[in-house]
Amino acid sequence: KGISPIMSLNNIENIDLEQKLSLQSICNFLKARTSYDVLAVSYKLIVLDTKLTLKKALTILNNNNIVSAPLWDAENGKFAGLLTLTDFINCIQYQIKNNKNDGENIIDYLPLKELYKLETDKNFPYKLDDVNIHPFQSLFQACLEMSKSNSRRISLIDFDEDTGKHFVISVLTQYRILKFLTLNCREIRFLKKKIHTLNIIKTFDTIKFCNIHTPVIDVIEILSKTGVSSVPILEQVNEKDYKLINCYESVDVIGLVKNGLYNDLTLTVGEALLKRNENDFEGVYTCQEDETLFNILDCIRTNRVHRFYVIDKNGYIKGLLTLSDILNYILNAGTA
Repeated sequence: KGISPIMSLNNIENIDLEQKLSLQSICNFLKARTSYDVLAVSYKLIVLDTKLTLKKALTILNNNNIVSAPLWDAENGKFAGLLTLTDFINCIQYQIKNNKNDGENIIDYLPLKELYKLETDKNFPYKLDDVNIHPFQSLFQACLEMSKSNSRRISLIDFDEDTGKHFVISVLTQYRILKFLTLNCREIRFLKKKIHTLNIIKTFDTIKFCNIHTPVIDVIEILSKTGVSSVPILEQVNEKDYKLINCYESVDVIGLVKNGLYNDLTLTVGEALLKRNENDFEGVYTCQEDETLFNILDCIRTNRVHRFYVIDKNGYIKGLLTLSDILNYILNAGTA
């Protein structure tokens, strides 16, 4: 006999109400927990002195298998920003734009303390990140600060009022926050609305992409200008449809230049992928538009995922869903 229109409408209204109440509860959960609560009982923290060169910093990041580290100004006893792969991408872009392939690489000699000035002087849109928060402030406030600064991570900094000295406690990422939510907040199971109804998917026409024949140099420009950490590799199927093949990440670029070999940047993306260490690659995660937000968060609970490429049943790309999109939706909808 089918579902009556009245029953169907009531079901939609119930899902809407459940979603609204759940988002409010999730925001209350974030307000009741501190950033300190997310930290593991035992963890390793790498802090870099601003007197180090970029090359030494890159070696330390590679040796410890991390992609970011807080900077420390020892002379003043203060936190000096958060070094990320975006900063290295900016320097590589500077090297390319200035045709400095004469054996002298800026990454080899530039001290970390001069990095922000270089990025400012050269008008890079995404510079050394200095957003920070006290670890006892709420998780909700940490999410707000990241949203305001368009950052994917935030440094946790304590402060000694007597000496004026800073203490670097840790770095909190969007992934860690969302995983903490999935493990500790039961209300996420009631987020049953389809993601295509939430206005959180970046549409295909707003996404920068490449193909396997694109030179790595061109991808570096995309990474530097947009501040993203991954560019999808697509194959054009017809006039309007593109199939998702893979993605090229900022960490892949760093892998090419960590030994100072800028000649590898003339490779195509396809050739560069052959040099990728698959053990370090977390994979490409996809979803479809009719997934629920709960399904997306449940995937984050069990996998180290930072973005979802939205595809249709044919594998054609339709958009992009990032952790920033998810967190911003929770903050905005949960406090509306």
